[in-house]
Amino acid sequence: MITNDVQIGDGVTIYHPDLVNLYGCTIGFGTKIGTFVEIQKGACIGANCKISSHTFICEGVEIEDGVFIGHGVMFTNDIYPRAVTEKGTLQTETDWLVVKTLIRSRASIGSNATILAGITIGVGAMIGAGAVVTHDVPDHAIVAGVPAKILGDSRNREDRKK
Repeated sequence: MITNDVQIGDGVTIYHPDLVNLYGCTIGFGTKIGTFVEIQKGACIGANCKISSHTFICEGVEIEDGVFIGHGVMFTNDIYPRAVTEKGTLQTETDWLVVKTLIRSRASIGSNATILAGITIGVGAMIGAGAVVTHDVPDHAIVAGVPAKILGDSRNREDRKK
């Protein structure tokens, strides 16, 4: 489902419009969106990005231009998630604060990575498949693991082969 409040730039490709859930978000020109992707209200995707299938981009996530998001990437926007309040009633939007996450231009996030709330991933950084990113990632860093640790520099060809 794509709701009427989604802002879609020119040349955006949504491979299976009936098999995505996009609402209240912004998608920049030339971006490609795979099947079974959810992008929530307030999320912003830049131009010429690739969002692969089964990815979840929640409210509070900003993705700059030229970013690659692999299959099944999960973003979070709450540091202390709870289903209920202290009184035991279901939480509503007024019971929590969205924590912003920023993915800088030309970053690459591998399949099944999890990005915790409040993280900034730097320009040209590379996140390994399955990584759990718990801290900011510097520009051009290569990180992998649980929790993700810096393994190299994406500008160094030898580091990219590891």
